[in-house]
Amino acid sequence: MFPTHRPRRLRQHPQLRRMVQETLVTQADLIYPLFAVPGEGFAKEVSSMPGVYQLSVDKIVEEAKEVYDLGIPAIILFGIPADKDTDATGAWHDCGIVQQATTAVKEAVPDLVVIVDTCLCEYTSHGHCGYLEVGDLSGRVLNDPTLELLKKTAVAQAKAGADIIAPSGMMDGFVQAIRAGLDEHGFEDTPILSYAAKYASAYYGPFRDAAESAPQFGDRRTYQMDPANGTEALKEIELDIAEGADMLMVKPALAYMDIIWRVKQATNLPVAAYNVSGEYSMVKAAALNGWVDEQKVVMETMTSFKRSGADLILTYHAKDVARWIG
Repeated sequence: MFPTHRPRRLRQHPQLRRMVQETLVTQADLIYPLFAVPGEGFAKEVSSMPGVYQLSVDKIVEEAKEVYDLGIPAIILFGIPADKDTDATGAWHDCGIVQQATTAVKEAVPDLVVIVDTCLCEYTSHGHCGYLEVGDLSGRVLNDPTLELLKKTAVAQAKAGADIIAPSGMMDGFVQAIRAGLDEHGFEDTPILSYAAKYASAYYGPFRDAAESAPQFGDRRTYQMDPANGTEALKEIELDIAEGADMLMVKPALAYMDIIWRVKQATNLPVAAYNVSGEYSMVKAAALNGWVDEQKVVMETMTSFKRSGADLILTYHAKDVARWIG
């Protein structure tokens, strides 16, 4: 008779636990989100996201240098324009705030990967992710006219030096439209990280403070996914892969680790998980009140994302995580 196996035998010493650890989070897994605004020397903390700031382009460059020095390979840029309109002009104009920030970062830190969020909600006066029917207050975005704006936006971002285009508006056919636009303008080698499974989540609240992108009426449930649906996410990723996506994202992450797992099992493409603003702010609030150990909770969460199948993690905790794992 064989002796009984005792799993605890492999847990008796810190180095032994390290030797048999199955999941490891490294700096290379991390992507740090940044919010660009017009001006100079400007840094304003987001009240609902302690430690996260709206930054002018010069301050974005300073952050980018720090991120690179910490071993984090990439940032993702969001923009808050000086003016908003129904055509989301600030998104696709060559001098748009994200385009300015992208060019400045690539000049200052050329080896840092710059991902750009390709969406319209930060740039429209109504806060929705595309064109609306005139007089329609339901938030129902017109799909095909919006694709043309997204195509223009992606091309402008690529011209500014973006390494990766990340469309997040959940329009049908947005990957195909953007791929066609990039290819037509000579950016065949620019990859697309699609927000393939983006849910209509309550966890986005603090982000809308940071990006000043809350809808002025209605909500985004006519184009973002129903949190109750899992199989639908697999259909979304299947379509995006067929249209030319190079990487896939699940957003949010913490309440959707089953979706991350299912997506990873269904594809051999890299999968990113977005540890969104509400997830970040809950941990920050609890830590500031002394209710949890921030480092332990964050590292446990990052490890769970990797364990569920995420290859990349977009997180506002990125700089702290990079320092902790040093």
